[in-house]
Amino acid sequence: MTTSISSSFSRLLLLLAAGLLTASSAQAIEVKVSAQALERTLRAQLFNSADGRYYMRGDISTPCYVYVDSPRISFKDDRVVVHVHTRAKIGTSVYGTCVGVPFNTEADVSFIPDAEGESIGFRDARIERLSENRELNFLLVPFLSRKLPSQMKVNAADLMRKLLLHSADTTGYALSLSSLKLHSMLVEGQNLTLDVDANMHVD
Repeated sequence: MTTSISSSFSRLLLLLAAGLLTASSAQAIEVKVSAQALERTLRAQLFNSADGRYYMRGDISTPCYVYVDSPRISFKDDRVVVHVHTRAKIGTSVYGTCVGVPFNTEADVSFIPDAEGESIGFRDARIERLSENRELNFLLVPFLSRKLPSQMKVNAADLMRKLLLHSADTTGYALSLSSLKLHSMLVEGQNLTLDVDANMHVD
């Protein structure tokens, strides 16, 4: 998992820390995450190049290429839906030109959110929409079903501990996270709801 932290997810974790400080003695709280927050995190972790693209074949300098961009996240029923735009030139490079067929299409995949101890994870990938080209789909299917959910996974405890390292400078209190466990993650309307237990120490 990449170590980059999006500003939106950083704010989410700081709010979580603040909630834990005011929680009951059991320190159990409920956190609601919007689709937009997940989308910004995905962009920061996977679509973080200057052009916002993720290349599955080739790169910006090659005549033949396959890339996805413009990720959008939404919620439907009990699933998290990820939509991406796909652009491709599939063929053979001849004297700096790609001799082949261009494609400009959309693809969708959905996941069940899954609490994995300290991590926000996703499972049960289901392809909702693909292109009509077999060669392009050969690249898209593993990207949608494996690459996307692995890059969306976030260890919330590790990220919170990093954010709290300088808490004394910003808040006047030295905050440390002893433990964190995500008990459940459910799509409820327009939010992903997390049930969290955690222990924090304040100096």
